[in-house]
Amino acid sequence: MIVHYHELALKGHNRDYFEQCLIKNIRTALADAGVRQVENLHSRIRIWLPPEAPPEVVRERLIRVCGIANFLPGRVVPLQLANPNLDALTTAVFEEIESQSFTTFRITARRADKRLTLTSMDIEKALGAAVCARTGRKVSLKNPDLTIYIELLSKEAFCAAAKIEGPGGMPVGVSGKIACLISGGIDSPVAAYRMIKRGCLASFIHFSGRPLVSRASEEKVHELVRHLTAFQYDSRLHVIPFGEIQREIILNAPAPFRIVLYRRMMVRIAQELARKEQCWALVTGDSLGQVASQTPQNLCAIEEAAELPILRPLIGMDKREIIDEARRLGTYETSIEPDQDCCKLFVPPHPSTKTRLDDVHRVERMIDIFALVKRGVENAELTELSFPSSAASREAIAKPDRPR
Repeated sequence: MIVHYHELALKGHNRDYFEQCLIKNIRTALADAGVRQVENLHSRIRIWLPPEAPPEVVRERLIRVCGIANFLPGRVVPLQLANPNLDALTTAVFEEIESQSFTTFRITARRADKRLTLTSMDIEKALGAAVCARTGRKVSLKNPDLTIYIELLSKEAFCAAAKIEGPGGMPVGVSGKIACLISGGIDSPVAAYRMIKRGCLASFIHFSGRPLVSRASEEKVHELVRHLTAFQYDSRLHVIPFGEIQREIILNAPAPFRIVLYRRMMVRIAQELARKEQCWALVTGDSLGQVASQTPQNLCAIEEAAELPILRPLIGMDKREIIDEARRLGTYETSIEPDQDCCKLFVPPHPSTKTRLDDVHRVERMIDIFALVKRGVENAELTELSFPSSAASREAIAKPDRPR
């Protein structure tokens, strides 16, 4: 199997570090699939799979490895640079397309080693003529029913009749740790995934309305984090019972300011947990103007409580775009299950949408902020998740040293 990447090739002197992180993540994803070897070819990655490796499992694992642009499942044959004999490669192509149904096709060859005496076009013409003679099918360069991919390496040639898209982006771990505030809704899992795809290792923080509501939102969040863990292999989820803290705010705060005060308190508690996790930023699922807490004035009022940067990957997306991405990600069906979200508790009928910092500071002087933050941090409940959950997988997650 041949794996391609895009962005990693642009990383200059750090390219080797990024490639090694991607290889480590591939090994982790396939740790229980019997992978023999993952080899860095410096323009692509080759995976040696045993015959007993389940192809569907391998496929499902690799389409979740961030950093992979695409991969080719196929077969390899020996190849000589100076005197290439295409008989074995032609036979491999025939075997690869034997089960395929097509009327038109094309051959797409890439030559990794320029010392090969035959060019990519020479290979395409020779193999195309052989397939035409064997099958009677026609070549179509623009809209073929089937594309046959040929990778010409130094000592082998690789052929495949399918190219499977990966998520792209960067290998998980190269961009440090972040803390994602995750609800049971649609937006926050998508925001977390977008940062994971940019190479971040996400820790998750969920504010539950417990003890004033049931654990329904917590059960949803555990399921959502399990799903996201398939992209980053190890996750930590902190659940903070927030109901009593909300009650304290209600006793001292005018109703219009409650939502902003809830969010400021969440930011303070989250950043304390983030510091313990050595995270460099907080991540939220805010989308500009979507709800009362996400107006420009309220976003500024909430962010003023933070000392760490707050990242908002969805800030310019509308709800339909976010829903479409949640469907592609596979979190949408879980997110729309009914629950009792703490953010919906004690919501005033007319919340402030243009909250002034002077008003917020005046109200917060009547609240023991330090005590409530301390209570939230001390009552946080930690769950650790891993994927795959085998001991071999946990060993494989080790990352190479970062270049200085």
